Amino acid sequence: MLRDLLKAARWHRRLLAGVTAAAAVYFGLVALSPDPPPTVAVVAAAHDLPGGAVPGAGDLRTVRLPADVVPAGALTPGADMAKRVLAAPVRSGETLTDARFLSPDSVAAGLLAYPLRLDDADIAGLLRVGDRIDLYAATSSAADSAGRVAEAVGVIALPGGRASATAASGALVVIAASPEVVGRIAQSATNSRITIALTADRGG
Repeated sequence: MLRDLLKAARWHRRLLAGVTAAAAVYFGLVALSPDPPPTVAVVAAAHDLPGGAVPGAGDLRTVRLPADVVPAGALTPGADMAKRVLAAPVRSGETLTDARFLSPDSVAAGLLAYPLRLDDADIAGLLRVGDRIDLYAATSSAADSAGRVAEAVGVIALPGGRASATAASGALVVIAASPEVVGRIAQSATNSRITIALTADRGG
């Protein structure tokens, strides 16, 4: 019995000694490890976002990045997003910066930014930011002429440019118009083909 007790005591001493040695190594490594770099909270896209969108709370998430890799102009949590319109598509997880958005005066008070996809990419390729265009809704019926649904609306962004425009997908154009005009365009686009005409005053 005495021999068993001595054997058990030696075994526990070895176990405690091993645990103590492991703890000493761990805390020694912790003490020698450099402090983690400081991080900064920034706003990133929670999922892919299209050009012309106004990101809402569900489109954004907060991430922390090392201070030395935060891009210039990065938006931080709490930034006012109510009037920020994306000038081009953004990938999920991408940090949002001020350069990703149209200038604050691109959308005048009382107007909405509306992303409109035109079927004819070649027509969209004629446009430039600042142009004024009329929009027409055409049906497949030869008996009905195309009706004008918007007049002299401003082009405020051409997300992706000509490189992203294809015959299959058309091209995205972002316009600024009143809520009433946007409503007419959205309704017409559900059952008509939207085409455009440049006005006499092409803008600035």
